[in-house]
Amino acid sequence: MSRFWSAITQQLTPYVPGEQPRHQRLVKLNTNESPFDPSPAVMRAIATTTGDMLRRYPDPESVALREAIADRFDLRAEQVFVGNGSDEVLAHAFQGLLKHAAPILFPDITYSFYPVWAQLYGVEFKTVPLRADFSVDVADYRRDNGGIILPNPNAPTGVPLALAEVRRLLEGNRDSVVVIDEAYVDFGGESAAALVPEFDNLLVVHTLSKSRALAGLRVGYALGQEPLIEGLGRIKNSFNSYPLDVLAQRAALASLEDEAWFRDCCAQVIDSREFLREGLEQLGFEVLPSAANFLFASHPEREAGALFSALREQGIIVRYFNKPRIDQHLRISIGTREDCQALLAALEAML
Repeated sequence: MSRFWSAITQQLTPYVPGEQPRHQRLVKLNTNESPFDPSPAVMRAIATTTGDMLRRYPDPESVALREAIADRFDLRAEQVFVGNGSDEVLAHAFQGLLKHAAPILFPDITYSFYPVWAQLYGVEFKTVPLRADFSVDVADYRRDNGGIILPNPNAPTGVPLALAEVRRLLEGNRDSVVVIDEAYVDFGGESAAALVPEFDNLLVVHTLSKSRALAGLRVGYALGQEPLIEGLGRIKNSFNSYPLDVLAQRAALASLEDEAWFRDCCAQVIDSREFLREGLEQLGFEVLPSAANFLFASHPEREAGALFSALREQGIIVRYFNKPRIDQHLRISIGTREDCQALLAALEAML
């Protein structure tokens, strides 16, 4: 601990991202990255970026990108906010929309960055237990709160919440901002984006990291009515006026324009997910229903931590959370079909 650290720096318990091993021959199934390269249109957009574009500052408002996102969801550009990955967008939401007198609510098993942002920005929070089957009960959120945030599908479980239930959540909390973090929605979930014109308390957050294979470029966005988007903009312009560089804006726009590539890749991930689920179940694993690009699985006769370590010794990396309620589960990203087959073969040998 440095004597120059501020009090908040000393108190923080930072988020721990998934490991990024340097060894290239590993079967890497721990960070929910796409198993595919980005659209060829993305690579062309990057390759045709000129020096003149790079010597100038990027568009601080990312107008062309916001207009393309708005067109996709039948919204206006004023209802779209973009940021340096959905993590930055969510962080701005914590600071700009969720910091009030009452505590915010989120599930007890969820994206582990939420309590970190709450601590960083001094946002009081309470966790709401998931049901025994790891699903969200929206009735549990009908209590005094300063806001609600939850992923849909949830992370790390992958369990989706039906759009009708999201509507119930919004209707029961009209005086609070409800942030629906849809990082994995393109793999089988129901997006709440269509509800944005109806609910002034809804903020929907997306990322291009997963379904569009752009984790390395850091592009995320939020959809909401103008006052919420304006609030995020006030935070952004008090922090970093240029969150998206020229390459990120051009690549993101190109990706959004290649709908055929996007749909094909999502379909392949879903197909591989079901292949892996069936294989795991045949090996005796209990697998939660997933609408994400990962599975959350446990084996009734094998300790999850031991399986994690044994797989790692064979060069297969999955994610293990040594936390209450989920310490006997493994979160397994959906890789290529060959990756899934390698994982199943290794597990079969162990079991």
